[in-house]
Amino acid sequence: MAPALNGAPDVAVANGRSYALPRRPTAVICYDGCDPAYVEAARAAGVVPHLSAMMDGGFAATALAAMPTFTNPNNVSIVTGAPPAVHGISGNYYFDAATGREVMMLDAEGMRAGTILAALARKGARVAAVTAKDKLLKALARDLTGIAFSAERADAATLAENGIDDATRLVGRAAPEPYVPDLSLFVLDAGVRLIGDGMVDIAYLSLSDLIQHAHAPGTPEANAFMAAVDERVGRLLAAGAVVGIVADHGMNDMTDAAGAPRVAYIADTLDAAFGGGATRVICPITDPFVRHHGALGGFVRVHVTDPGLAAEDVHRAVAAIEGVGEALTGAEAAARFEMPPEREGDVVAIGAPGWALGAHAADHDLSALAGARLRSHGGLAEQTVPFVLSHPLNEAYREAAATRTLRNFDIFDFALNGTVQ
Repeated sequence: MAPALNGAPDVAVANGRSYALPRRPTAVICYDGCDPAYVEAARAAGVVPHLSAMMDGGFAATALAAMPTFTNPNNVSIVTGAPPAVHGISGNYYFDAATGREVMMLDAEGMRAGTILAALARKGARVAAVTAKDKLLKALARDLTGIAFSAERADAATLAENGIDDATRLVGRAAPEPYVPDLSLFVLDAGVRLIGDGMVDIAYLSLSDLIQHAHAPGTPEANAFMAAVDERVGRLLAAGAVVGIVADHGMNDMTDAAGAPRVAYIADTLDAAFGGGATRVICPITDPFVRHHGALGGFVRVHVTDPGLAAEDVHRAVAAIEGVGEALTGAEAAARFEMPPEREGDVVAIGAPGWALGAHAADHDLSALAGARLRSHGGLAEQTVPFVLSHPLNEAYREAAATRTLRNFDIFDFALNGTVQ
């Protein structure tokens, strides 16, 4: 939205968009997996007074996440202010057709755009990126001169590598285990210290979606977590910060009436139709947090590996599978959802609401799921997310918000350029 103002001393430019340097401390929170239903339920229960005050006195809307609705592409979209077609990251996991390798994204490999955070730091802002999941750190901290660490490995942070020594001392407790709510609360507590003690001007705080994978909106566990996050949001506000809250994706139940996972195993069906090895099904939700989702989500890519097999035949077969809401060619999906075409499969399958998609049933271990039910994301049903700012918008941004579809990766633009402070 904001024009690029190259050379202006108080404006940073990233991917064709300009961002004013923060006039007051600013915290942008990626509330991982925070479907709008969690916000609605928590507000109805009266457990999120600070978030409610932001929504009533600042700005509140919903926005669309980038597709596929997974953690990596959306966090990178948020910090670059751009869709995957620009920055190159379109999944947590992908198939490199040139090498025949399946690759899990654990660093900035494949990322081809600079971040807003790095651009702000180059202009003199003091910047921090704190993430729950270490898998995101190298992407968020790409070319960043500032503070950057993960809650997972806070005790291993060094001044040379992370801009801070042993971040557990900042927060005052040990680095949390991966599968506990404190993984997210640690991130927020770090942000409160960094902002409250005047150590940084702007902080990006990226949480974990453990609770949302395990507990539905309005449950005691979900509301307790919402309340704990809200208490930290209150502390950021008390420190005088502008706070922006957005999510990387929503979350949905993917079980049948009896509570059993409702999964379409695409690779098993294609093997039966065309023979084993004729296709390769990639689940781009795959990441180190297997207990969250069992590598099952609402979006998969199908690569045709048999040169004698027509992609059109595979497309028709995928479209006919129960649980597939849409089947697109890779080119169609890339154009429609602003994804890099070179990373697409020959066929893209998007789950119907309430369905998860997988490869072979044998590839997915559901015994370790953090919750009793399969709750996951990745498809269109998880694209709508909250978009909340602590301060009201100026006239230009109010008009823009009323006349176009907001994206989750607009949050830095609105927080830095659009708020009345």
